[in-house]
Amino acid sequence: MRDNTPPLTARQSEILDFIRSTLAERGAPPTREEIARAFGFRSPNAAEQHLQALRKKGLIDLVAGTSRGIRLKDAVVAVHEVSQAFGLPLIGKVAAGTPILAQENVLRHPAVDPLLFKPRADYLLEVRGMSMRDAGILDGDWLAVHRQQTAQSGQIVVARLGDEVTVKRLRLRGTKAELLAANPDYEPIVVDLKRDAFAIEGIAVGVIRPAL
Repeated sequence: MRDNTPPLTARQSEILDFIRSTLAERGAPPTREEIARAFGFRSPNAAEQHLQALRKKGLIDLVAGTSRGIRLKDAVVAVHEVSQAFGLPLIGKVAAGTPILAQENVLRHPAVDPLLFKPRADYLLEVRGMSMRDAGILDGDWLAVHRQQTAQSGQIVVARLGDEVTVKRLRLRGTKAELLAANPDYEPIVVDLKRDAFAIEGIAVGVIRPAL
């Protein structure tokens, strides 16, 4: 990549990461429709605009005539492999409205192997507060998270509610979801799935208690 390449926007960075993770999991890049669905775009045209921006910045190639014609440039693949070798991104306080893996949220990359967890971890989230105390998740812990957009009742999830990101146990009840704390001092958060701005960012796959 050229040194004078314009910096990525937060959304472009997240889409590039989505392409990488899809390649790693499936062995094939996502389609425009899959990108649009993953990021809540109204049409694949919005995904195409972001892909064209990534192409102009020299990060991907686009192959005409195929729905999965997205190719990472060699330099991007190499950077990704190096970053994986040095661990997982540790996410701090998530800025309102920004993607969870946006650069401004990454504190550092601790040397934690993603394959220690099953399914593999995509990032670490620094826990704030004691709402999940009785589940063994304490203030200051690093929660290992596998990124996905769906979850089952009973799983501990990283959820976005409006502009807030929280860690809670999910319980689904028809058209409503409850985000349950593991601490009696905290009330459940009730979400209307038809009305409220709500999204699953990932599921918890492990906890690391960093040395003080």
